Amino acid sequence: MKLIIQGGNTLRGNVRIGGAKNAALVLIAASAIAGGEVILDNVPRISDVEIQLEIVQALGGRAEWQGQGRVLLSWPDKLDVAVPYQLAKKLRASNLFLGALAARIGHARVPLPGGCDIGFRPMDLHLKGLSAMGFEVELEHGFINAKARELRGARIYLDFPSVGATENIMMAAVGVPGTTIVENAAKEPEIVDLASFLGGVGATIRGAGTDLIKIEGTRTAGAFGSGRGSRFSVIPDRIEAGTYMIAAAAVGAEVTIENVISQHLQPVIAKLQDVGMEVAVGEDSLTVRRSGPLRATDIKTLPYPGFPTDLQSPMMALLCLVQGTSVISENVFENRFRVAEELKRMGAQIRVKGHSAVIEGPTRLLGAQVKATDLRAGAALIVAGLAGEGETEICHAELIERGYEKVAEKFCALGGRIKYVD
Repeated sequence: MKLIIQGGNTLRGNVRIGGAKNAALVLIAASAIAGGEVILDNVPRISDVEIQLEIVQALGGRAEWQGQGRVLLSWPDKLDVAVPYQLAKKLRASNLFLGALAARIGHARVPLPGGCDIGFRPMDLHLKGLSAMGFEVELEHGFINAKARELRGARIYLDFPSVGATENIMMAAVGVPGTTIVENAAKEPEIVDLASFLGGVGATIRGAGTDLIKIEGTRTAGAFGSGRGSRFSVIPDRIEAGTYMIAAAAVGAEVTIENVISQHLQPVIAKLQDVGMEVAVGEDSLTVRRSGPLRATDIKTLPYPGFPTDLQSPMMALLCLVQGTSVISENVFENRFRVAEELKRMGAQIRVKGHSAVIEGPTRLLGAQVKATDLRAGAALIVAGLAGEGETEICHAELIERGYEKVAEKFCALGGRIKYVD
């Protein structure tokens, strides 16, 4: 699949942000813990979510779209313990069924996950956490096999504040007797969303959003699935919102981003203000306005509340257009800089050395045939294509659909000229 962009058009108007991809994916997995029927609202209809729903069905559950953004999940008493390899290889978030199934039935068999090739993302912290709580964890022919043995609450220190490891440990811990404490936990808003959902189905979790989370496991593994069910609305996607904010900075006059939580976007707001953008914060919206020339800035990606690695690539595209020398330091995923070579095909002046990239601007970007090397690289190439001169053709554009719902339709509504072709 390709995405064709005609550059040179100013963006103006309003765009509504959908539910957070990374929150929806973990909540779909966590719904297995609740059992019975679970309704999730504000779910983005993107390919990653569709794959996660296929896994639900493969495990014996039911998943059904019920209108825009609403998914009905139904979990029977008896579930399969094994996530199919053919689905897991497409999606890293498939590993989140490890913690969910461990809590629900005390046994999970999950393939080592796939997903975008953005760097080394080991599962060792996930396995360390489950082992500390008394699960017998083995690697067997590319599968993680975790079985409940002598379960007890544990104190678990994460060497790195991994979002996935924090989520898997939180989910597994609600089915482990006693208190489990996660130190150096991830603080992302998606962690808070998961804690709120689990609290709604009977778990007791304190400290989500800080680096120390306490989970009270009041039931033994296997005791969930009572049919209690729940209804929950997914938080807005801060990465989708940030992408439209960055695009507005690149080619916009004035764009209002609706359905956002501005607190989740503070690092992005700060950096856009650094480059010279005006950002007005409303109750649940942000208006990004460009009124003059933009200037260089430096960026260091860090776990939340630092600048998100998922927006580093789109920011690289923007920094190609500003006056001066900018430096990006990537401290999370080492392969994020692969997009630099694609931007250079459009005329960008970028030097990559190790975990740093130096961008010289302003650059006259010219339309070219480029390739999306991962989801967020694809978003960066959309920003560059909209700001560039002439036609840009993005190959492997199906990767963009993993995280952006109706992206062509939304940019067209703002005045962009962009379309998918087979």
